[in-house]
Amino acid sequence: MDLNLRALTKVAGLLLVVLGGSMMLPLIVGLLYHEPESVRAFIVVIVPCLLAGGVLILIPGRQKSRFSIRDGYLIVTVSWALASLIGAIPFVLSGAIPSYVDAVFETCSGLSTTGASILPDIESLSKSILFWRSFTHWIGGMGILILAVALLPTLGIGGQFLAKAESPGPSLSKVTPKISDTAKMFYLLYCVYTVLEVILLMFGGMNLYDALIHTFGTVGTGGFSNYNNSIAHFDSAYIDGVITIFMFLSGGSYFLYFLVFRRGVKAFIQDGEFKTYLLIVAMATLLVTLGLWGFGIYPSPLSAFRYGVFSVVSIVTTTGFANSDFVLWPTFCQMVLFLLFFVGGCSSSTAGGIKPIRLLVMGKLIKRTVGLKLHPNAVNPLKVNNRILPVEVASGIAAFTFLYILLFFIGGILVSFDNTDLMTAFSAVGSCLGNIGPGFGAVGPMSNYSLFSDGSTIVLSFLMITGRLELFTVIILFTKKFWYPYG
Repeated sequence: MDLNLRALTKVAGLLLVVLGGSMMLPLIVGLLYHEPESVRAFIVVIVPCLLAGGVLILIPGRQKSRFSIRDGYLIVTVSWALASLIGAIPFVLSGAIPSYVDAVFETCSGLSTTGASILPDIESLSKSILFWRSFTHWIGGMGILILAVALLPTLGIGGQFLAKAESPGPSLSKVTPKISDTAKMFYLLYCVYTVLEVILLMFGGMNLYDALIHTFGTVGTGGFSNYNNSIAHFDSAYIDGVITIFMFLSGGSYFLYFLVFRRGVKAFIQDGEFKTYLLIVAMATLLVTLGLWGFGIYPSPLSAFRYGVFSVVSIVTTTGFANSDFVLWPTFCQMVLFLLFFVGGCSSSTAGGIKPIRLLVMGKLIKRTVGLKLHPNAVNPLKVNNRILPVEVASGIAAFTFLYILLFFIGGILVSFDNTDLMTAFSAVGSCLGNIGPGFGAVGPMSNYSLFSDGSTIVLSFLMITGRLELFTVIILFTKKFWYPYG
């Protein structure tokens, strides 16, 4: 191996500091609401994280100037696993989730912005624990490591490969000369969305606590709520509308939003992925709305549209909020939503899933192949946004899609050992791999994942982190070539 161990140690230290610092907020919430057990649980974790992180950062020693892509893959995967293992401790120490395996699942679900939960009664938990549970969406949405990238220059480490390994989507495009400046700009917009949504939700009648909880789940495309019935608890068309808009925005490309600031609205029109994303949302909304109205589930087209568009945007952006129980909807509507499990938000967004850009490229590959069958000698290069797509990029997208489907079926087979019904098993796997949250059958939006054994819970936790890190970042660590590159 030829890994930059000193740089890896510093980044791990920074992660511990960020994680410990993040727990200060739920600690304050616990103090405000007089929750001594939760306060003690957070203190027990915060102090060691800050001390150990500081020591790792300050340990003297020489490091290589180059931070390679192999270093990035390793530190990102280990960091997400470490954050999940440490982030689960307050749940156990406070008594909110006695089982450590279940607590790790809940934390993986939060940090990966999946939103799947093993909790049968969410409202019975303390406010500080629920705050931490939802805040993991916020810090995981843009990525703990992307936040670290913004701070890495202060440690003398370049973070380009780290960001490339962690960022959701085919690539993290740079909008500034330095990748750390790009990360900072993304976080700035992320914070603007957060503040704006909190204000709008409070205007709709939410208190500050509820507004923060649901904003974390929205901008992070996570979906944790502090109510058993999720967004349906509020029964408000206004709140549904605000959350729908911010879910859609959060499922879009942050890179594209900066292009819009520079070039104007034409950047939207010229971007093939955003047009695909918009078309999928529009078509799915139309189909679900017509289905809900046509089958008489809702009395008017307007009410059918309200619940239809919310569920479509929630699933396609992999957020997972629910304002109704779509498991009770007609099979046609459920089928449309199930197909959206394999879409996801745009690249360079906080959403999971395969991503519209990959579906767009796969569609163009199919079209090109059909054309070559008819005209074998034709020169027909693959283009996206009027640019020729390199062969290695197209083959990488095809490989990702195949691996995604392969993991879906392998996960389904492993989970099926719990002897659940077929829809429950495969929708749970698809939901966790795509970072969506709710599934169908026994894991619907008003249900939970507590029915699974510890073995299946570990499998689903692994799938959540693997899906969040774009599959190859994790899978590559299981290859001989990674550990013995010259062997």
